[in-house]
Amino acid sequence: MEERKFRLPSEIPIEEWPKPEEFVQEARDLVSAAAEEKLVLRIMGGMAIHLHSQEVETLWKDLGRLGKKVFTDIDLVSYGKHRVKLLKFFEKRGYSINQRLLYHYGKTRQIYYGPKIPMVEIFFDQLAMNHTISYKKRLELDSPTLPPAELLLQKLQMVRMNEKDIKDAIILLRSHEIGDADDNMINRQVMVNTLAADWGFCYTSTENFKKIKDSLKNYDVLKQNDRDIVSERVDILVEQIESAPKSLKWKSRSMIGTKARWYNEVDDWDVIENAEEKD
Repeated sequence: MEERKFRLPSEIPIEEWPKPEEFVQEARDLVSAAAEEKLVLRIMGGMAIHLHSQEVETLWKDLGRLGKKVFTDIDLVSYGKHRVKLLKFFEKRGYSINQRLLYHYGKTRQIYYGPKIPMVEIFFDQLAMNHTISYKKRLELDSPTLPPAELLLQKLQMVRMNEKDIKDAIILLRSHEIGDADDNMINRQVMVNTLAADWGFCYTSTENFKKIKDSLKNYDVLKQNDRDIVSERVDILVEQIESAPKSLKWKSRSMIGTKARWYNEVDDWDVIENAEEKD
């Protein structure tokens, strides 16, 4: 596969930057085309939250989540069994893969770049960042995105949750009820099963839930009803997680608390820049 010169999103002039709708359309097309070849792809991250929360799109815009560079790449997830076939799939669609990064990440991720969309990143079987989210038998339950519970967990696993991610979490919580299924609602059982099994992930999520609630007063575009609904749904999830039975491993780790690091460090764009410099 021919490899073009890789450019970080920050290196691409604004006049060359694809419009947000071009990112969204390409993401949808990738999921649809993959399905035709019996390959499972699902959209994750902020774009997925946007697509799954169309009924509050105005609020998304009012919170400042739309702009020329609202999307910097397309984040996808698939199963590891599709890893090799996806190489050919993306090649046919005009994408190149960064071989150095393919070697660096091994079987966990693939990073492509193409003629129109600057970057497409695929995670396999799980998201292993500050904390790990498993997608085993979960990808088929929604389309073209991950189910809402996994979309929320992706935001909550961030030890350094920034304002953009807080806004995304607010949008997701505002537009989805808490329930016991994955049909356009945040599945509380998925949340409980994930966080009650991992003290570190639970601690990070609890801290982020606090940040989300505390931030509600900072946005004038939120009506009181919006604040009340988001706050209530946060409270429901926190109460469910706190009251869930915990394993002995969870309880033992809780006794150590934050005296020991409870999360995984993650790579940032320096990994990509360094890989290119070694060319």
